[in-house]
Amino acid sequence: MKKNYIIKKSKDFTNIIKKSKYYKKRAFTIYIKDNDLDHSRFGISVTTNSGNAVIRNKIKRQMRMIINESKKDYKKNLDYIIIVKKPFISYSYQEMKEDYEKAIKSINS
Repeated sequence: MKKNYIIKKSKDFTNIIKKSKYYKKRAFTIYIKDNDLDHSRFGISVTTNSGNAVIRNKIKRQMRMIINESKKDYKKNLDYIIIVKKPFISYSYQEMKEDYEKAIKSINS
């Protein structure tokens, strides 16, 4: 994922979370807000009770892969914040991908 497609600043995260719609699943929450850009941006956060840094970074890498593989499902001009929760660890990669893609399709429909 290119740098201009990533949300990293804490104030951007809090702004999007406070002023946006959200979609909750058992293993993650997705916050969505319009932006003034010609592309979508993504932010990934993994809760600390999910595990140590190695596990959290693995989950972030997997989420980036899932996001890149399902690029066709995203609308332009939106910011997505994905907050991954502890139950996500017990999922296989395929289950993660299917669950996430279902959520994105239902959000964008």
